[in-house]
Amino acid sequence: MAHTSRINLLDLDEAGLRGFFESIGEKPFRAQQVLKWVFHHAQTDITAMTDLGVALRQKLTAIAEIKLPEIIHEQRSSDGSVKWLIGFSGGNAVETVYIPEPKRGTLCVSSQVGCALNCTFCATGAQGFARNLTSSEIIGQVWLAAQALGHERNGERRLTNIVMMGMGEPLLNFDAVVSAMSLMRNDLGFGLAAKRVTLSTAGLVPGINRLRETLDVALAVSLHAPEDALRTELVPLNRKYPIAELIQACRDFVSEKHKRSVTFEYTLLDGINDHPEHAHKLVKLLRTVPSKLNLIPFNPFLGTIYRCSSVQRIKQFQEIVMHGGLIATVRKTRGEDIDAACGQLVGKVLDRTRRSERAKFVTTETTV
Repeated sequence: MAHTSRINLLDLDEAGLRGFFESIGEKPFRAQQVLKWVFHHAQTDITAMTDLGVALRQKLTAIAEIKLPEIIHEQRSSDGSVKWLIGFSGGNAVETVYIPEPKRGTLCVSSQVGCALNCTFCATGAQGFARNLTSSEIIGQVWLAAQALGHERNGERRLTNIVMMGMGEPLLNFDAVVSAMSLMRNDLGFGLAAKRVTLSTAGLVPGINRLRETLDVALAVSLHAPEDALRTELVPLNRKYPIAELIQACRDFVSEKHKRSVTFEYTLLDGINDHPEHAHKLVKLLRTVPSKLNLIPFNPFLGTIYRCSSVQRIKQFQEIVMHGGLIATVRKTRGEDIDAACGQLVGKVLDRTRRSERAKFVTTETTV
């Protein structure tokens, strides 16, 4: 008889889990029981879920499992940030980062092994792309982090915010990401409010439009330039979805019907996109979009051609956009001593695109 793999129940959100139980002739409410065991009691052994009958537990173990990824390595920064290398079957691994602050704790979660978009200032993009993560591999990062950190500190939750800002473009893995974020939001999962779960995208317009109608979460958009020519140089996806289309999708996302928020991320690169004229153009571009601007000092990585803007230039840029009416904050760099800062995540990518191999060849040729 051919081997039939068991279904990983972590790949299903509540609706999917209810449908699964119905499909095997069981009551849909069994889904809530399983979710409580997994997320409220950290129990992944089906045989230990004692409010499920013995016969049902036996039935489930024959056809299903609750399988998590594994933590391969942990690094702790001097500022309290934690980075985990999390491994999956097949030899791939991603990096997941926890950033503690006085009133919140944010987990930066990956959605793909590597990234296909090749943004020129991002270490992840230089690694190439291997594959999408499954929903269980995405929510599994959160589950593992929660267990590693402990759920509470001084009576308060340690994980208060989750951002899909790790390795990969989340909207290119839409179904798995939405399923995982549904569990982040669900009271039977991690129970986070919409404003505390954020998806970050490089600007995949159809995905933004689809997300608007699918799940109530916050949106962050990697902008990095106020004009198409420069943005295309930094974010090649801009060739397909130029700034005008992207901004319209963002306006639609924060319409009165939805009352959501959008954050524009802007990495400041010395001499590239940090001039006063860029700041003024940014004001003109964003003044009609309900939003805030997150200015990110560039975090260098091996082989990059870019440098971080000076503190003086960053301050000047912030002053110009704020004087123009925008809400603008400068992101504090965290976890830099363990390469856990924004744009530095690399993981272990079995690169299907051979981009990292080509990049090494070009670097070698250039230096000869």
